[in-house]
Amino acid sequence: MNPFDLKAALLAKHAQHVVIIHFPIALYITAVLFDALAVWKKSVILATAAYYNFTVAAITSVPAAATGLLAWQLLFDGKKPRGNLLLHMVLGLTSVLMMWLVWTAQYRARQKPRMDSWKARLGFEAAGVLLVALTGHVGGFLSGVNGAG
Repeated sequence: MNPFDLKAALLAKHAQHVVIIHFPIALYITAVLFDALAVWKKSVILATAAYYNFTVAAITSVPAAATGLLAWQLLFDGKKPRGNLLLHMVLGLTSVLMMWLVWTAQYRARQKPRMDSWKARLGFEAAGVLLVALTGHVGGFLSGVNGAG
C-alpha cells in the first residue's frame, strides 16, 4: 500500500479507530500529570488544565469506542467476540467508563473542593492510566503491532 494513498488510508476497515484512539489516551494521561502537578504545586491553573483535559478525553472516548465497535463489525463481520478481541472490548468500554467517572470526580471536586480528597482522586486516576495502558497493549496484539493479530 502506498503511504500517500489517502483513499486507501481513510477507507481501511480499522483505520479510524487506530487513529482516533490516541487522542483521548494522550489527553487522559496528560490530565493525570497536570492534576498531580496541581496538587504538588498547589496550582489552580494546572488543576484547571487537568479538568479541561479530562473533559475532552471523556468526550472523545465515545467516538473512539464507537469506531472500535465499527471496526469489529467490519473486520469480524459482527461475529461473537472472543479471546483478545473480547478482552480488548471489555477493557476498552471499562476505560471509557473510567474516564467518565474520573471526569465526574473532577467536576464534583471543582463544585465542592475538599482538601483531603486529592489522594483518593489521584489513586483513581492512576488506576485509569493502568487500565488504558492494558487496553492499548491488548489492542496492539489485535492490530499486529505487538505480534500476530
